[in-house]
Amino acid sequence: MGNDRTEDTLNIQAKDRHFLHPWEDVTAIGAENRIVIAKGDGIYVTDSDGNKLIDGPGGMWCVNVGHGREEIVQAVAAQMRDLTYFSPWSGTAAPAAILAERLAALAPGDLNNVFFTTGGSTAVDSALRFAFFYNNCLGRPEKKQIISRVGAYHGSTYLSASCSGKMPEKDNMDMVDDRVHFIPNPNPKLHTQGLTDAEICDQKIADLENKILEVGADKIAAFIAEPILASGGVIIPPDGYYARCHALCRKHDILFIADEVVTSFGRLGHIFASKDVFDVEPDMLTTAKGLTSAYVPMGALLISDRLMAEIKAAGNESKGFFSGFTYSGHPVAAVAALTNLDIFEREGLLDHVADVGAHFEQKLQELAGLPMVYDIRVKGLMAGIECRVDLDNPDDELDMNFLLEVDDICQENGLLLRPVYSSAVLSPPLTITKDQIDTLVEILKLGLETAWEERARTAS
Repeated sequence: MGNDRTEDTLNIQAKDRHFLHPWEDVTAIGAENRIVIAKGDGIYVTDSDGNKLIDGPGGMWCVNVGHGREEIVQAVAAQMRDLTYFSPWSGTAAPAAILAERLAALAPGDLNNVFFTTGGSTAVDSALRFAFFYNNCLGRPEKKQIISRVGAYHGSTYLSASCSGKMPEKDNMDMVDDRVHFIPNPNPKLHTQGLTDAEICDQKIADLENKILEVGADKIAAFIAEPILASGGVIIPPDGYYARCHALCRKHDILFIADEVVTSFGRLGHIFASKDVFDVEPDMLTTAKGLTSAYVPMGALLISDRLMAEIKAAGNESKGFFSGFTYSGHPVAAVAALTNLDIFEREGLLDHVADVGAHFEQKLQELAGLPMVYDIRVKGLMAGIECRVDLDNPDDELDMNFLLEVDDICQENGLLLRPVYSSAVLSPPLTITKDQIDTLVEILKLGLETAWEERARTAS
């Protein structure tokens, strides 16, 4: 794959300087000539120069059924012709109502109340606001503190970003600082004392319990947690950790919010992972991304019947949850989600993930012998390959720059990566085959080895 850029690509890149991208360095707007994605088909995207690449991040954890699904295109177009919009304040529409019922049936426990949002950030923000609302209704206005974790990512709205624990990304950004408390990252690899997994889990549970005791259970509204810390680098806590956190929250009357924006809709081989993978029935659950496979933006917050019943039991006066969005339950997005679910069922995608997921892990574990590979974390069809240029002297900036070099080399050879700090993150479309996984890992290995050799040549 060459470096030549067509006139069309150069023209688009020139216009792109007006697009302030997420996480962009505002002192260098226009300095980066980003790859221009022109088309998508299955697990592949094609850039504006005609180069075909495996979509390693699956967009951003979200193109779960793959690109170019004509059934979703046709369903969305038909819905646009029939009804483009309805006001969720004054009415309802069949797609939103049917989707709400379908999600409630698929969700764990008694999560039978579906609050539609515009994406993951607004779903998390809504969950946190509902936790505050719930305690106000129960006459507990002092119970408003939130516990999150270092390394977590929960969104980009003011409240959800405040609960995100990717500390380097908080520079120059104001956050809510009087309601949010962080416990240490649950990454087992951060422990170097030779502890067993069970001992590490005990220590991580102690982190949560100590924070509860420090803040006071009577002041804590909720604990929010991704089953796997996705944007933190695919951090997989020790076995049993998630369920024990949930039990601790129940013991102390703290709401447990499962942030499944990434792990739902097949990423771990189930529609929702909380119960089926981690044995937890949360009080609230957030989802987005794979809900529509990113064909149309949409998110959802699922709320338990128990919380609704407790609010109702607190008094007979009306209690309006004065929160919502112009596009809550948007009919076009709802149809995209319904058609997306149809594809999951018709094609047996959950079984497919269970089948190819083991192969995905096996092939990635073959990279363990490379000198720069520090850790390989895989669950279902999500993975983080952490690299260190100097294993004895970690240097975050050096490691991050190395991964950026790997990313460039992989792009030249037909693979999009997502570097996250010192980890190469992968979450390909769930339709990926074993042969395609082999190709993906071959290109990643080539990128790692080539970048390593180039550094060695530069140093000599």
